[in-house]
Amino acid sequence: MSDRYTDTPFLRFVDAYVLRAIGHLDTATAAYCDAMVPQLRQSFATAEGGWVEIVERQMKFPPELPGQIRKIWEDGKARFAEGHGEAPDPVQFAMIFVDRNFGRN
Repeated sequence: MSDRYTDTPFLRFVDAYVLRAIGHLDTATAAYCDAMVPQLRQSFATAEGGWVEIVERQMKFPPELPGQIRKIWEDGKARFAEGHGEAPDPVQFAMIFVDRNFGRN
């Protein structure tokens, strides 16, 4: 997983954004994202907002996106479990969602 962020460190925040939207952002990642706010503000020349707001601005996310992500997650969970015999992994979902929807290959 760490290789995922080597050349694209901001991707970690986009993945965290999706995990937050589906209610699966772990405490350690949330703490990391919060701790990085000063560096994000400096990198993106902004004096306001937390990491969530910075991600939304940089990615030009609409306000309704978290709800849309949550609906996709909720609608897909049962189908995934039926097809795979186990519950979906929220971290894997977040990575796949980001890769498919925001241009990462």
